[in-house]
Amino acid sequence: MRKAEIKRTTKETDILLALDLDGNGKVEISTGIGFFDHMLTAFAVHSGVDLKVTCKGDLEVDGHHTVEDVGIALGQAFLEAVGDKAGIERYGSFMLPMDESLALAAIDISGRPYLVFDAAFTSPMIGDYDTQLTEEFWRAFAMNSKTTLHIKLMYGANDHHKAEAIYKAAAHAIKAAIAKNKDGALLSTKGCL
Repeated sequence: MRKAEIKRTTKETDILLALDLDGNGKVEISTGIGFFDHMLTAFAVHSGVDLKVTCKGDLEVDGHHTVEDVGIALGQAFLEAVGDKAGIERYGSFMLPMDESLALAAIDISGRPYLVFDAAFTSPMIGDYDTQLTEEFWRAFAMNSKTTLHIKLMYGANDHHKAEAIYKAAAHAIKAAIAKNKDGALLSTKGCL
């Protein structure tokens, strides 16, 4: 059962997140930030996971705590759901076009948290979503899922398209990495991850 449920409550956010890696893209998202809900929905649909997220955050301050803490909770759920990492492909990469934008994502479910994020946005906001929080979300996810994640926006003009290309490229890379391998073995020359 590659599932996990995380409850995270701080003075800034109250989050309940459920993840099923063997789902079919069933989504129920409510964070109070419309564009972020759209990105999490795209992530679930394109990765093929079932994802339920409810977050009540201090949006009167701004969206930072909500976006980062959801990234933390998703990373923790992912780490729990992949378990000992045996029987998965481990690596995944994907290049995704979104109209004029092109994004690349590559992941190693390695047990070694690291993020390389190379993307620039022109506008500070997309609706009520702060574009600089895109990096914060993926950093929180990578650190808490203990994965090595590289994200590069190759080019683009429209910030909505750029952000969406990033979330969808990461989703497809993750989908490839969590796919079951043919022999159920742990893909490591060390014998552990």
